[in-house]
This record gives sequence, structure tokens and C-alpha cells, in this order.
Amino acid sequence: MALSVVTSDLTRLALDAIVNAANPALLGGGGVDGAIHRAAGPALLEACRALPQVAPGVRCPTGDARITPAFLLPARHVIHTVGPVWKGGHHGEAELLAQCYRSSIALAARYAVRTIAFPAISCGVYGYPAEQAARVAIASLRDVLTLHAAMEVQLCCFDERMAAIWQEALNQA
Repeated sequence: MALSVVTSDLTRLALDAIVNAANPALLGGGGVDGAIHRAAGPALLEACRALPQVAPGVRCPTGDARITPAFLLPARHVIHTVGPVWKGGHHGEAELLAQCYRSSIALAARYAVRTIAFPAISCGVYGYPAEQAARVAIASLRDVLTLHAAMEVQLCCFDERMAAIWQEALNQA
């Protein structure tokens, strides 16, 4: 199992898969989601629209994951997962966030993904504190990767400040 922190633009990574911190509709948005949709081109939006809704306006419930081709991105696949909105930490946020990582890895394994990169899920507009999110992410990834030891996982941070937070959590795990 290889788990590392990188500072990079997620949309520039040439891996088997990158993970999108999506919203439940999977129709694009701001932050990481918007950047991935812009870089992948309009075919990504069409592929997301083709995914069935499981409830009105919901193609991917919080904690779940869906996969599409990556189109114009250098990655082969985009795995879309919906993280929890931070509500103070007493509404199951940690379990839902952990489920995002577990669901994404399980889906990646079904598609023979060997290299994958995750953004800091829920740490943007969803407001999850980065230090807490990093601990949850790393613990859940270490746990699930025992079943997928050959998979290489990068925790992709857009800037040095966030990378330092995630590296510290990885060092302490």
C-alpha cells in the first residue's frame, strides 16, 4: 500500500483515476468539482447526466461514489463522491466522510484502478475542518487499503498549507 501527500492541480494528474468532491446532483459546481468539469470538457457533464437519479436531483448520495470516463483529463476515470456538509461534528459527518473514501476505493478496485488521487473531500464550501478531515481520510484509507495493497493513493492538495496539514496527519497515523 502506498499512501502519499502531493501538492498539485488534481486535474493535471495522469493516473488511473482522480476523485471528484462532487455534489449530489453530479452536475458540476465550484471548487474541485468545477475545475474537474471544466478540464474534462462537456462530455463529463453529459456522462453525469446519464447516471440514474436515486432520488429527485440526487445521482450520488452523501458517502457514495459513482464513476465516469475522464474525457479530456489525463486520468482514465473520474470517481465522483459526495462528502458531508460540516454541521459541527455531531451529525455523523466523520462516518459519512470515511464512507466517501471507502466507497471510492471499492469502486476503483472494481475498475482495476491501480493509481488514484483524492482531493480534501468536504474541506471547501462544505466546511469540514481540514485537520479533522485529514485524520478521518487517512484512517479510513489505511483500513480499506489493507484489502487493496497494490493500489497507490495520492492525497492531492492544491497548496502547501493544506499539504502540510495532510502530511502531518499522515505522519501521525
